[in-house]
Amino acid sequence: MLKEIHGVADDPPARRRWFHDDYFDLFVWQTDGHVTLFQLCYGVASSERALVWDASRGFFHDGPPASQEVVSRFDDAAAELPEDIRREVREKMHEFAGSRIGVTARRKKFRRAEWQR
Repeated sequence: MLKEIHGVADDPPARRRWFHDDYFDLFVWQTDGHVTLFQLCYGVASSERALVWDASRGFFHDGPPASQEVVSRFDDAAAELPEDIRREVREKMHEFAGSRIGVTARRKKFRRAEWQR
């Protein structure tokens, strides 16, 4: 189950939040109570990938393509997320899984920002 990591610095005007379990790291930016950006990092070590959604730019995916198993695994792990975040991220994940049209991988391997380590 994803649990919130407290003490993450905000990114004004957005509130930045981090949720973690043994497979996922979910970084969420919220403005006025709405998710405006999220990064869902998943996998282990050398197989780590990331699905990113930005309200102004849409989707992109780092690393090899995600499988439907990742969406199902997220649905299970997200059970204890705040309802608004769970709903918005889950909807976007299902949208991505259903379309994947025009979404390209930027890199073969995902690299985290320094603050995400």
